[in-house]
This record gives sequence, C-alpha cells and structure tokens, in this order.
Amino acid sequence: MEIVPATEDRWDDVQTVFGTRGGPHHCQCQRIRLGDRAWWYMPVEERAHHLREQLDAGSSDGETGGVAPTSGALIAYVDSEPAGWVAVAPRTEFVRYRGSQVPWAGRHEDKDDDGVWAVTCFAVRVGYRKQGLMYELAAAAVGHARERGAIAVEGYPIVPDPGQQITWGEVNVGTPGPFAAAGLTEVSRPTKRRRVMRLDF
Repeated sequence: MEIVPATEDRWDDVQTVFGTRGGPHHCQCQRIRLGDRAWWYMPVEERAHHLREQLDAGSSDGETGGVAPTSGALIAYVDSEPAGWVAVAPRTEFVRYRGSQVPWAGRHEDKDDDGVWAVTCFAVRVGYRKQGLMYELAAAAVGHARERGAIAVEGYPIVPDPGQQITWGEVNVGTPGPFAAAGLTEVSRPTKRRRVMRLDF
C-alpha cells in the first residue's frame, strides 16, 4: 500500500476512487468544504471543478519543490490501484462546520485557528471496502497534518445506534475505531450520533 497527497496530476485516480455513481461521485468531497447553501444546487460537474482546483493548489511547484502546506487530501493505492481517499486540511477550510453543532457544541474553540486540522471525509473504492483501509487512511491523515505544522488534528465520526445499519454515504465522515487507532481521543458529543475526537501534537 502507498498513501500520497492527492495532487492534480492524480485526478484520474481520484475519480476512479469516487466512481461514476453514489455518494463520493455525487459529492466530489465538496459539501463540507463549501457548505450546504453553496453545495446543494451545484451540478456535479461544478463540484468536480472545485475539487480539481483544490488539488492543483496542492500540487508540486518549482519554488517549494514539494506539496503545498495545505494540500487537502490523500489517496491510497493498493497494488498500484487507486483504492481510497481521505480529506485532511486546516479546520478553517471547511465552511459547513463553521455553522454546525459539529464540532463546536459544548466547546470553547477558536473557529479561526488554522493550526487545528480536521479529517473530514473518507472514500473507499468499491472492491476495497471492509479491508481496514479507513484505518490506514486515518493514520496517514494524522501524519500528514503533523508534518505540515498542525498543532492538533480532529475527526468527527458517526456512531450508529445499537443494531442500526448505516449507509456508506453516512459513514464517509468515519467511525470512532480508525480515529482511536490513529491516536485521537473523544473530547465531546455534540449530537446523539456524532463525536469529536482530537489529538494534540
């Protein structure tokens, strides 16, 4: 397995992970970034355009010789095949969370603190699910945030009710297990089914 920054030159691989239908394809990892108001009526093609611009912003350039500090996602390859995706960036980049109970309810956090990064979205390609790939992606996202100067990293997983089956579209925010394995611990419960988990570096 190899997990690397999802830069613009890997665009085709990102779209292979997202597929041609279903939640990841439909969203293009934009709902949390743009917020519901901007996202809801936006065509999929426009969402994809925004994503491609974000990946381009994280591509290598001649000045730094590497990935931009806020490269917003990672892509996983299994036996050289694109298999998974995780979004990770400064918490300030995710518009939807600014006005939501998640992650703020019961906390006194500075919403403008870009030193805190967030792991917000996972996608695993059909055929690679239920193999523990979310654990690998969560660990890589935490390492990515740390390497780029984050002071802390958070995740906002969903917890189903006992016996409840949740769809892949709901579980795209992650579940507690992968975050706990990556070193995050629960700090609050903003809603019945959502948790805030955090690791301070």
